[in-house]
Amino acid sequence: MIELRKITEENFIDAFNLSLAPEQEKYVSHPIRSLAQAYVYRDQCQPFGIYNDGRMIGYVMVIYDYDVPEYDIWHMMIDIDEQGHGYGSEALDQVVKYIATKPFGDSNRVALTCNKDNLIAIKLYEDIGFVATGYEDEEEIELAMMITNGENK
Repeated sequence: MIELRKITEENFIDAFNLSLAPEQEKYVSHPIRSLAQAYVYRDQCQPFGIYNDGRMIGYVMVIYDYDVPEYDIWHMMIDIDEQGHGYGSEALDQVVKYIATKPFGDSNRVALTCNKDNLIAIKLYEDIGFVATGYEDEEEIELAMMITNGENK
């Protein structure tokens, strides 16, 4: 069973040890960069380790954009050795449930961006209920969903 655990001083090194296949590295920032961003945006951001059987197998960050307002999912990754087992889908379900508690502000909109060539990730996001908004910025496309009470609509 997948579980999200907040990144703390006890587990942040585990996040640094996560890795992607070389061809995937252009799609996701390394957790070192992500955690630096989480520190800068600490009043509106929560980084999580994705755990399976007590071991960190991935990373994801939730940030609240007060200007829009909306929740954004940043830098989600599953370690290369753990991919292909459905962990990303399970983790996203838990992220959506976390966001539904509105930990930083009142918004039902959840957005993320994805490299338009990352077809595996796009399918994962669409299977969860994200829909392309039509907004593109360079190589990235935006996908979004509306949630209420932990469920997408």
